[in-house]
Amino acid sequence: MPAKSGQRGFRTNTSPLSINEKDYQNISQKHEPSRKVFANCVRAFLVGGGICVIGQAIQEAFMAGMHISAKEAAPPTSSMMILLAVILTCIGVYDKVAQWAGAGTAVPITGFANSMCSAALEYRSEGLVLGVGANMFKLAGSVIVFGVVAAFIVGVIYAILGVGGNHL
Repeated sequence: MPAKSGQRGFRTNTSPLSINEKDYQNISQKHEPSRKVFANCVRAFLVGGGICVIGQAIQEAFMAGMHISAKEAAPPTSSMMILLAVILTCIGVYDKVAQWAGAGTAVPITGFANSMCSAALEYRSEGLVLGVGANMFKLAGSVIVFGVVAAFIVGVIYAILGVGGNHL
């Protein structure tokens, strides 16, 4: 049954389908929640810094426990951070922290592990090959491709300019 122009919730001077773009923008801006930029920045800083502190603590533990240098402790530290991010993603903790902290959880190695694991979990019902294998790199694939292409271009520029020590 069509609504009458005098009913509650409808404007009398225009129909719901004849709103122009400018009016729509004005209405949507009135109903858009305000962003708390400072609070968001503080949360992102605290969580991102916390992830980095955890990584540093893991590296220090490897260095002290195995009597190795920082350079030698870097690979197992990275592996441990990836493992922690995947475990926290699988049990649903990483996503809840990410909702609260926003960009703070996008610290490169843990954020990348989260994106890969989330895609794998989302498509696991479609099977290992067509589900997990085909869809795991949807988000992360573009990051990998950009990184490889950018590294290649920078490498070619360095080789042409003779910058960076040993060159052709």
